[in-house]
Formats: sequence, C-alpha cells, structure tokens
Amino acid sequence: MAVKFALSIAGSDSSAGAGIQSDLKTFHNHNIYGLTAATSITAQNTKGVQDVFELPAGIIKAQMKSLFDDFDIKAVKTGMLSSSKVIDAVYEILQDKKIKLIIDPVILSKNGYTLLDKRGVEDLKKKLIPYSYLITPNIHELEYISGWTIRDEDDVYIAAKVIYDMGTQNVLVKGGHFTKEMGLSPGTDILFDGKYFNYFETEFVKTKNTHGIGCTLSAAITANLALGKSLFISILAAKKYITDSLKKTRKIGSGYGPVEQ
Repeated sequence: MAVKFALSIAGSDSSAGAGIQSDLKTFHNHNIYGLTAATSITAQNTKGVQDVFELPAGIIKAQMKSLFDDFDIKAVKTGMLSSSKVIDAVYEILQDKKIKLIIDPVILSKNGYTLLDKRGVEDLKKKLIPYSYLITPNIHELEYISGWTIRDEDDVYIAAKVIYDMGTQNVLVKGGHFTKEMGLSPGTDILFDGKYFNYFETEFVKTKNTHGIGCTLSAAITANLALGKSLFISILAAKKYITDSLKKTRKIGSGYGPVEQ
C-alpha cells in the first residue's frame, strides 16, 4: 500500500499534549505519515500557555515549500497560526495547491492566552476560510468568528451559516461546551454542509484531561480524509477515536491533562 501523507501547520506544544506533537501522534495512530510546518514555539504545560515565540514568515514558507516539493500531500490541517503574518505565509503557499484544507481555528488557550489576535481572525476569515474544505470551531470560536452570540440550538445554526457563507465547504461545530439548557447534549457535534445539519452523537466522557482535544479531533478527521474516506465517515471515525482516547486518559501534570493517545 502506498504511503499516505498529511501535513500539520501549527504551533509546537512543549508539553506535547496539543499542536504538532499531538497531530503527529494522531496521524501515526491512523497509519498516516505525518509532516509538520511549525508556526510558533510555545512554553506551555497542563496549566496553560505561558509564552509564545512566533517563527519568521520566511521559515514557515520554507518548511511548506520543502514538503510540497517532495511529498504528495492531499490533506492539510492548520492549528495555531498566531498572526496575520503567519496566515499570509500559509496562504501564499497553499493557494495554488489541490488539497483538502481542514482549519482548527485556535484562538484562545484554556487559561485565556490569546493565540490569534483580532486582525489575525479577520485575515483567517478573508484568506483561509474561503479556501478550506472544513473548519472545526468549538462554541467559543464559533461566536468569535461569526460575531453571533450562542444561546441555543437556533443560534448555532445561524452562526454556522454565517461561517459557511465566508466560503468554506463545511462547518463542524464541536459540542464539548454544549449544555442541556441550550437544548443540545454535550459532545454532540453538528456538521453543516451548506444544505443540511447532520448530528454526530457519541457518549460524553466527563474528564478534566482534555488538553489537545480539538487538535486531536481535527487531526483524526484529516487523517481519515487522507486515507480516502468521505467526510461523514471521517467524522464518525474521528469521534470514536476521541471517545476511546478520553476513556483511557491518565492524570498527567497538575492541570488539564492531555488526551491520551
């Protein structure tokens, strides 16, 4: 069987619970050869992010050029992009590539550290979202990108449509922060493909060890797409992978432990 490749364009997590380290683990567990283009180096642990050093745009582009010159990459996911300069660099290289781009819109860390500023979010909306195959916001990212306050299920529909109208092909709203008061079960993800809303319901695993869960889900979807599976099947498989990972998680560090892989 020919080797399948997937590329993660994201930040480096020194605790290896999220970012490119988490993506590589996920790709490996799906029999995908993982490639990386680091956008930034973070100082972080299970308590949160303490500092970020953004890499120069030139080296970010050089990493990507080097990889596309040598590998047949069909699926790419982005994580932490940190600024407009990084987004410009990523767009410059990706814009003429025939790939499926999956965007995990990393904006804030669990401890409130800003990982993409307001100008960066605007450039994400103008440049990368219109080029993307899928974007995977949680409820907070959904609000931030769409500008719509989420109070109930109808608000999720409206906000997803707003983001879809920015040009992406699909919007997957991650339901880890849903509540029964909103009329939605925690852990239920909602996919909007421009016509229909599809619900992906799985067992909700209650655990504090969720560091990197967004990275892991989007990376698992990317890996399954790289294997040639449909988006619907890729999401189902990724949801199962996440659920199984959360069930076997261990206490690592003194804060939000990483999703076990």
